[in-house]
Amino acid sequence: MSKFKFALLSSILLFPIAAMAEETEVAENASSLTANLKRIAVQYNQNSVTNREDPNYPGTFTSDEQEVFTGIFDGNIEYNNESLVWLNSLFMEYGRSETDNNGEKTKSENADKILLTTDYTHKIWKLDQGIVGPFVNLGYQTEFTEFRDAQDGEKYRTKILRGKTGLKLYEGKYFKELYVAAVEEADFTYGDTNMKTAGEVGYQFEYQIRDDMKFVSDGFFRKFFIYDKYRNTDFKYEAETNNRLDVTIVGNLSFAPFVNYKIAKTRAADKYRSNTTVGLSLGYQTDYKIW
Repeated sequence: MSKFKFALLSSILLFPIAAMAEETEVAENASSLTANLKRIAVQYNQNSVTNREDPNYPGTFTSDEQEVFTGIFDGNIEYNNESLVWLNSLFMEYGRSETDNNGEKTKSENADKILLTTDYTHKIWKLDQGIVGPFVNLGYQTEFTEFRDAQDGEKYRTKILRGKTGLKLYEGKYFKELYVAAVEEADFTYGDTNMKTAGEVGYQFEYQIRDDMKFVSDGFFRKFFIYDKYRNTDFKYEAETNNRLDVTIVGNLSFAPFVNYKIAKTRAADKYRSNTTVGLSLGYQTDYKIW
């Protein structure tokens, strides 16, 4: 690993500790600790895929054009005070379908992702709605089951360590997050470490249409510039947007039609691959203030 990459990952880990040490001198700094169950849901999906036969895409970006049910969990623990926000989050989704064609059963996964992250934002500029400041984020992405590589036929499991640092708008009136960041990624999926450098922009958007109806959207665009090694399935760019209309049924239970879209192109692919998912979800969300 180069000295630059090691320094970047080290700063991601050490910056929150240093900043929190400075804040111990601040008197009367109101703080809160909250457990947020952002969403636990069951979705009915219907997928549409372009360029599905190209073998130059990783197992994390495959999906069949069929109907499937998917389970989702999205939650975090948030520490918030006058000068910082610290989020520790867990996102999981899994969906598998089984088809029977003339007595031959075929199983396929349409969603398989586990993402564990810790995210620190330092509050520098306070707006009427939200705050702006530098942030660092460290995440680990993996999956429940292995995938079979189209090139060598071997089975692998996604293992990616991803660090980000940049500038973020947090808890704005409509944009709950809006950020730009430099990204350093260590990909251990295929055994040997493959270091990658990228730039990324992302957002989380919410609009309350009425008391019982809310539009929710999130997404990102990530462009890779530097690679430590060559692998045909390395992304040159990837992007996704997830959009749903939450309609409250009763209490914290909601019904939501949704449409998700993701697109990517790898280093060896001639064409990009896109995946459009439409469907309906039944979800539950709540917050619990610890202090």
